[in-house]
Amino acid sequence: MSGHVAVLGAGSWGTAFAKILADAGRDVTILARRRAVADAIRTSRRNPDYLSDVRLPDRVTATGDAEEAIVGAEVVVLSVPSQTLRGNLADWTPYLDADATLVSLMKGIELGTTKRMSQVIMETAGVPADRVVVVSGPNLAPEIAAEQPAATVVAGTDSRRTALVQASIRTPYFRPYTNDDVVGCELGGAVKNVIALAYGIATAMGFGDNTRAMLMTRGLAETARLGVALGADPITFAGLAGMGDLVASCSSPLARNRTFGEHLGRGETLEQAQAATRQTAEGVKSCLSIRDLARANGVEMPITEQIERICHEGMDPRLAVDALMSRTAKPESYE
Repeated sequence: MSGHVAVLGAGSWGTAFAKILADAGRDVTILARRRAVADAIRTSRRNPDYLSDVRLPDRVTATGDAEEAIVGAEVVVLSVPSQTLRGNLADWTPYLDADATLVSLMKGIELGTTKRMSQVIMETAGVPADRVVVVSGPNLAPEIAAEQPAATVVAGTDSRRTALVQASIRTPYFRPYTNDDVVGCELGGAVKNVIALAYGIATAMGFGDNTRAMLMTRGLAETARLGVALGADPITFAGLAGMGDLVASCSSPLARNRTFGEHLGRGETLEQAQAATRQTAEGVKSCLSIRDLARANGVEMPITEQIERICHEGMDPRLAVDALMSRTAKPESYE
């Protein structure tokens, strides 16, 4: 394989993904927003802000200069908070090689436009769908950085590019599968963040396994309903990018959306929860855009609706529980 890989974003998942790429034999350049972080990665082989106990392979370097990171990269990996993607990518686009494969690690829906991340990439960078690949699945960065066995889905419409990305991240501890259902994989990754907030809220409120199992399964039903309405393959939601990602994000204390939800479930305000977690919980903003996307397509998403009310309208979580449980009973269905 020719050309290095650029990872744009030095957060926990971007850092872990750079390690995967290097362990799979690729030369990697991380673009860090803060030059001090880039300097530390180059000199100490560690990211002082995220996964600081993990030594990065020698194939990984870092820079604070976008042009230096991107020019000549065969694969460009985007790993920034989803609501910042459009602005960042507009600045980075002039440095992209004409045939570079663009990989999205982000799990969100853009506010205002209700576009998926691959759509934002296509629109902002002016590239066709076949140049964009999505990576999604149960990918908790600390576990993967510790080389615990994990798997993911590489989704795209160009089989050559999905195979390229698959080969670029295949390691003894990380197993990538390919899929052509970009819509399903992206929605699975975005909506699970909202359901994980609900799961965290329920956990902090003292509810048990029945309640939490209900939230996961009915949350998956919401995701699948929206996915089918937008043309996704319903089978996708039974796999790694659907159920797998949902289970990991709900059940793990490492998952930032679940942790954020726990703060809300203890009665903290949105601002207090944000101050306590100090990381981006994508579901907090995406619940707004997912709600709007669902309404525009006539899809019922009751859990998402209640999470939006808790996060952005100050609704008491106890009232949200009452609202969910008092809904008109229907046959269990994904439709």
